[in-house]
Amino acid sequence: MEVKTVKDAFDRVAKKQKLSCSKTQETVDRLSREIEKALNAIQEPTTDTDNPLLHKSLVSDLKKTVQEIAPSNQLEAAHKELNVALSKYPKVLEKTLNSDISKAYRNVEFDLHTVHQIIASFFYGQGLFDIGDCFISETGEPESSARESFMEMYLILKALKRRDLGPALNWAASNSDKLEQANSDLEMKLHSLHFLKIAQDKKSLDAVNYARKHIPIYSDRGLQKLMCSLLWNGNLDKSPYAGFLSPTLWTKAVKELTRQYCNLLGESPESPLSVTVAAGSQALPPLLKYMNLMVNKKQEWQTMEQLPIPVELSEEFQFHSVFVCPVTKEQSREDNPPMRLCCGHVLCKQSINRMSKNGSKSFKCPYCPSDIDASQCRQLYF
Repeated sequence: MEVKTVKDAFDRVAKKQKLSCSKTQETVDRLSREIEKALNAIQEPTTDTDNPLLHKSLVSDLKKTVQEIAPSNQLEAAHKELNVALSKYPKVLEKTLNSDISKAYRNVEFDLHTVHQIIASFFYGQGLFDIGDCFISETGEPESSARESFMEMYLILKALKRRDLGPALNWAASNSDKLEQANSDLEMKLHSLHFLKIAQDKKSLDAVNYARKHIPIYSDRGLQKLMCSLLWNGNLDKSPYAGFLSPTLWTKAVKELTRQYCNLLGESPESPLSVTVAAGSQALPPLLKYMNLMVNKKQEWQTMEQLPIPVELSEEFQFHSVFVCPVTKEQSREDNPPMRLCCGHVLCKQSINRMSKNGSKSFKCPYCPSDIDASQCRQLYF
C-alpha cells in the first residue's frame, strides 16, 4: 500500500510535468508562427516598400496578437500546477518512507564473524568475486570456503551461456548419482541441448548416435520428441517442434544447474541475504505504523516473543506452514502447538486446555458433535 501511495504521487508529478512541457511548447510554437508571419509580411515586396505606416501597422497587429495569446499567463498557470504537485511529493515521501527505522527493530547482538561470512558469501554467490575478496581483506576474515565452490559454478555457467555444454556435462556426469537422488532431470536437459546442437549442424546420424550413447529412454517421451524433430531437420522453425529452437531452453538449463549446484553445496539458490532484505522491506512498513501508534511502549516491544500485529508477506517468502487456531485466531507457538483431536480436527493446545479445564473433563469439538478426551489429543509437527 505504501509503495502504491508513492507511485501514485510520482505519477501525478510526471503527468503535470508532461502537461506543463506540452503547454509551454504549444505556446512557444504559436508565438513563433505569429512572429514569422509578421516578418514575412514586412519583407514582402510591395509598391510602397518604404511606407513606415504599413510596418507600424504590422508590428501593432503582432503586439495585439501576443497580448491575446498572453504567454506569461499560460506558462505561469502550467508551472503553478507543476509546482503544487512537486511540493506535495516530498511530503508523501517523508510520510511514507520514514527514514527512522530504529523504532521497528530490536537491539540484537550479532556475531560479527558470522555477519561477515554471510556478506562475503552473498558477494561470491552473485559472482562478485573481486568485491568479495576486497570485503574479506578489509574485515580481516579468513578466506571463505564458498569462494572456490562458487567460482567453479560461475565458470560452468559462463561456458553454458556461450552455448558451450562441455563443463556443464562433465559436472553433471560426475554428480549423476546425486542428481538422480534429487529427482533432477538436469543431465537429460543438457544432453538434449547437445543433441539439438549436433542436429542443427545437419548431422542427423551423429545426433542419433549421440542419443543412443548418452540419452536414456524416458517415459516422458522426451527422447521420442527429439528423434521426431530430426524429420524436420533444416526446417525445425516451421515444425511442431519449433520450441526446441527457443532460447528459453538454455535459460532454464542455467537456472536448473544453478539450483542443483547450490543444493549439492547445501546452499540456497536464492541469496539468503537478498531474501532477508526483501522480506524485511515488506514487513517494515506495518511495523513502523504500529510503533508510531505505540510510541510509549518501546520497552514492551523489545521483550515481545511474538509480533504484535499480523504481517503479511508474499508467497515467495513463505517457507514453512503456519497453523492458526480456528478458535483463538492465534498462530501456534512452541508453547502453544497444534494438537490433533480424536475426531480429526486441529486446535491449539491452549484452546484445548481452556475447554477441558486443563484436562479435568471432556469437551465437545467446536466443529463436530464429538466428545473429546484431552488426554487423547496428539501434537502435530509441521
